[in-house]
Amino acid sequence: MTNTSRPNLNGRAAFYRFCRDWHGYLSAFAFLALMFFSLTGILLNHPEWFANAERGSETRSVMLSGDALQGAERAEDQAAALAAAVSKVANLRGVFASGEIIESEAMLRFEGVTGNSDVFIDLVSGAAEITVERADAASILNDLHRGKNAGAVWKALIDIVGGLVTALSLVGFVLFFSLRFRLRTSLLLVAASIAAMAVLFVAFVP
Repeated sequence: MTNTSRPNLNGRAAFYRFCRDWHGYLSAFAFLALMFFSLTGILLNHPEWFANAERGSETRSVMLSGDALQGAERAEDQAAALAAAVSKVANLRGVFASGEIIESEAMLRFEGVTGNSDVFIDLVSGAAEITVERADAASILNDLHRGKNAGAVWKALIDIVGGLVTALSLVGFVLFFSLRFRLRTSLLLVAASIAAMAVLFVAFVP
């Protein structure tokens, strides 16, 4: 009786099959993320395309209670405490980034991907003037690309995407060099790519 079962793969063939499988698995998410960061990278490289884009802004006023002012005055970080108090009574964009207190006035800065807020507080009366600036689409995409003011979770996503793309590239190289009849050509292409990048850096990067 003829044995029609699939022959066992030797170690090297099994390794290459493993690489091909995982190259496909990683591609499912990594290529989408790579396209996003590639396109936003182009936007970062050409800020002049959006030079005329206008950012919407609005100014409004709120009042902080005496209890909120007194609680902030007793706090170890008065500026942070004032920021928390303002956030409870006003719809701000961004998270608290910095604050300065000069005599009877506090100046707070909130920064985020979707916009920024500047708050000026009269510590005597509790009157707070808030200016909220909304970010345009281009600046939102650029900040997401860089991870600027995007928060810990988004920054972790950037690290994960970087790791996935690196792993995908390494697996791709393994498969690339597994083509024995093209090995010489593959080595030449890699060497030429490295040389081209080095020449561009030396000759054109100030």
